[in-house]
Amino acid sequence: MIRTIAIITLATLFSACQKEKFQTIIKGAIIVDGTGSHVYKADVGINADTIAFVGDLSKAEGEKVIDAKGLTLSPGFIDTHSHHDRGMFENRDMEALTSQGVTTMIIGQDGGSQFPLKELYTKLVSTPIALNVGSYTGHNRIRREVLGEKYDRVATPEEVEKMKSLLTEDLENGSLGLSTGLEYDPGIYSDPSEVIELAKVLSPYQARYISHIRSEDRNFWPALNEIIEIGAQTDVPVQLSHAKLAMKSLWGQADKMISKMDSARSAGVQLTADIYPYIYWQSTMQVLFPERNFNDKKAAQFALTELTTPEGVIIGNFSLQPEYVSKTLAEVAVMRNKSPEQTLMDLINWVEKEDGDESIIATSMDERDIEKIMSWPYSNICSDGSISGLHPRGHGSFPKIIRYYVRERHALGLEDAVHKMTMQAAENLNLKKRGQIKPGFYADLVLFDPAIIADHATYEEPHAKSTGISLVMVNGVEVLKDGEAIPNYPGQVLLRAK
Repeated sequence: MIRTIAIITLATLFSACQKEKFQTIIKGAIIVDGTGSHVYKADVGINADTIAFVGDLSKAEGEKVIDAKGLTLSPGFIDTHSHHDRGMFENRDMEALTSQGVTTMIIGQDGGSQFPLKELYTKLVSTPIALNVGSYTGHNRIRREVLGEKYDRVATPEEVEKMKSLLTEDLENGSLGLSTGLEYDPGIYSDPSEVIELAKVLSPYQARYISHIRSEDRNFWPALNEIIEIGAQTDVPVQLSHAKLAMKSLWGQADKMISKMDSARSAGVQLTADIYPYIYWQSTMQVLFPERNFNDKKAAQFALTELTTPEGVIIGNFSLQPEYVSKTLAEVAVMRNKSPEQTLMDLINWVEKEDGDESIIATSMDERDIEKIMSWPYSNICSDGSISGLHPRGHGSFPKIIRYYVRERHALGLEDAVHKMTMQAAENLNLKKRGQIKPGFYADLVLFDPAIIADHATYEEPHAKSTGISLVMVNGVEVLKDGEAIPNYPGQVLLRAK
């Protein structure tokens, strides 16, 4: 009996002398954990792709030890509305996003997606990229699949049933839900009842609805009512994409907008929103003409006075005349020796006739509205950007939040800003075990200096990299160090949580 006790005692002493071991330890970080709570200092232990411990690891051992040197450690930022998938297999390091601290991107936005999603997921598994990727099913994509090129009409009940079948196929394979782009072809021609019928398919799957609503300017209030009604009728969570008030006569009405959204939530509608930190958007010239009346000079004049200005429109893409790219509409009008209104109509008609490509960047929002919408408790940050686009949001959105809205304007505290880029984003999309520094969560992490982190992307240099980020980890693997991409591809496919 005495011998047994002695053996147990020796074993206990031996165990106590052993140091706890982790594959990676990040020591001495200032933790902003994503919840919005105050910062604190701690070490983080990581095993495989998971955060295993947060606290004092001074007596632990790590196969790899990273000295945080008092820098800030936060969860990886989550881009809830991204178009960076365009070219992602050619740019697998995804430096446009990792250099911003982004570790997860959500694609299939504005009604556009690959179909079927299963094919995309299969390719991402065989050819992973540096980031995690989740996707919605695009309404415009499945509408075009069913209606073909003669889509400028209301769908028949039979066609709606076919679209529901295609949506169901994607949901069975892990789609996050349905996205709509109701300012774009062919979704602009859909009847609201069509969208509601499709949204009803989401409920049994606990999937979600995200929408570029029918209007962000002339008909904003009816468009906001539509997404609220979809949420009310289907009991499905609904998210307002890149929330904005994009017309001069709407400026200053953010309080009214937020009051309406709060009322919807009080009535049981699970309404959330995302927003990017710029007063200008990027889209097609066509969205300036919701009636598709491209030859209506009055409509063109309204667009160039109420929605934007000739000097505020920058040509982002024009395949038929590449020399127009990066010039303002005012400059192109001078080159063509025509009025800005006529130039806008001519460019659209030229693209339509020759089946070309075009896009514009247009100044259209007010900074005060952006700050108020951004501060709404249920809004999160997104980029709405792309790898090759000329809008600086593709390379600068997330660092700009800290540089501009935290440090310079004091519109958000650091903890609130990180919360909106991490935990709030994960909650708005129902992403499990992402968006917090917490044991059991995936080790998507960003180490940065909040005093110097900055975006550098501008109109003139839209692809300039951000600075101030020391380290980015995705699922426990380093993908960016000292501002430079590392050729590791640990990104996972994020299927809808069940």
